[in-house]
Amino acid sequence: MADLSAFPITTRWPAQNPDIIQLYSLQTPNGVKVSVALEELGLDYEPHYISFDANEQKSPEFESLNPNGRIPAIIDPNGPGGKPIGLFESGAILLYLAEKTGKLIPADAVGRYECIQWVFFQMAGIGPMFGQFGHFYKFAADKVANNSYPVERYRDESKRLLGVLEGRLKGRQWIMGDQYTIADITTFTWVRGADIFYGGREVLDYASFPAVSDWLERCIARPASARGLNIPVKPE
Repeated sequence: MADLSAFPITTRWPAQNPDIIQLYSLQTPNGVKVSVALEELGLDYEPHYISFDANEQKSPEFESLNPNGRIPAIIDPNGPGGKPIGLFESGAILLYLAEKTGKLIPADAVGRYECIQWVFFQMAGIGPMFGQFGHFYKFAADKVANNSYPVERYRDESKRLLGVLEGRLKGRQWIMGDQYTIADITTFTWVRGADIFYGGREVLDYASFPAVSDWLERCIARPASARGLNIPVKPE
């Protein structure tokens, strides 16, 4: 049995099975990236629900694994060299899982780096911009009721990014063509999230991006997505 005692987070969220991957997350656009990937890869894992309502992501135990206080994070008891490894940042976790299994990423060097650049495109562009749009459009609407600039700025940038994605997906089934990869996973969860979490489908004019809309439906329809998008479950 793996010894995870070096990770203080396990004192607050004990591992029932320390021999499998421990996932610390929530059903947010960033959080579900990892659960969807784990489901796609068929890896055994144990999800732990991190409550934003209780500010658990800022607890000392959680920040011992991710000092930035953000979900998701993982512990893999079977890391490089057979030793446990803790990781945070969804993009880094996806890349780690893809390379660990040799799946969800092209095998050739050119394809691999092309895939990684689209992962970075999401991490540097779609995630931050969609997140800011959602914040001002939904959660801080009362604070900017007399100032349309924040919503307009992030709406327009989000639509520009959707246009970039639209251009990439025209004539392609997935971002990397015929192969479904971590580039799709990291991106579709945010495109879905802007609709599901922020109610932004109309204001972001998804109808003007048919290739994106069709691709999003294909991503969501995957059986692994159906499972992963609902993990972790909030404790009763």
